[in-house]
Amino acid sequence: MPRFDTSQTLRARLFVLMQYLLPQHLLSRMVMHLTRSRLPPLKRALIGAFVRHFHPRMDEALESDPEQYPTFNAFFTRRLRPDARPAPSDPLAFASPVDGTVSQIGRLDAGRIVQAKGHDYRLEALLAADSHWAARFLGGSFATLYLAPSDYHRIHMPLAGTLRAAWFVPGALFSVNAATAAAVPGLFARNERLVLIFADGSLEWSLILVGALFVGSVTTVWHGDVAPGTRRRISELPITAARAPLRLAQGVELARFNMGSTVITLLPPGAADWDAGIGPGRVIRMGQALGRLRAAPHPEPGT
Repeated sequence: MPRFDTSQTLRARLFVLMQYLLPQHLLSRMVMHLTRSRLPPLKRALIGAFVRHFHPRMDEALESDPEQYPTFNAFFTRRLRPDARPAPSDPLAFASPVDGTVSQIGRLDAGRIVQAKGHDYRLEALLAADSHWAARFLGGSFATLYLAPSDYHRIHMPLAGTLRAAWFVPGALFSVNAATAAAVPGLFARNERLVLIFADGSLEWSLILVGALFVGSVTTVWHGDVAPGTRRRISELPITAARAPLRLAQGVELARFNMGSTVITLLPPGAADWDAGIGPGRVIRMGQALGRLRAAPHPEPGT
């Protein structure tokens, strides 16, 4: 059950409690179908309501006219203009993979990840995999990035890298906003998520794409739609270049959320230092440097 901070409002507490009672997966499947409907009156109503309520930056979009999108989901996952998010000039920069807000950022002390004030959770629980994966990141660093509805929802490579492993972890679909993160224990290790492991020479790093309430699916360039509720056990996903190259350069799109959620980045010990000016609550943009590698990755032995 939730653990509430005394500073949380009654409205926030009721919102969190309601999520324990909702049929989370059923609602998310319904939203997925609604947002992909091509019925003109429905998609116009959904897009119009979203624009009025959230005021997205359409001047940054490749297609700036909301009426031109065939579905709400196409509008929600709209592409940006090529010049909207410049790449970092520093070759050792670890770039933000998304637009969003820094929820938490720091070190993986004793294999625990800070979720919110007074809450943390185990790295092993987040990865839900063989313990050797968690061991590689112990003592390393993490950043949790929250995507609000108005944010750009495509996910890009923070570093150049090659996809080495991918698996889907079933779970709940709680909201991932600040109120829920402050009240639901182990939120990010409870929600459905997609774990991606990358390597660049000797450097390994991970992105965890966390599902949430009303997130219809996550789509990657390698696996297509990975939809909530369709896999009820931990599932390894194929590592194949059939859809897209396994190695992608920094800044290249790798996935998108088909509604808003959270991305967690993991780096091994000694790999990088986060920018001292970036902390919880900081708004960031895709391509902005979150930190800096301590050294360029060394080629793997035998390569």
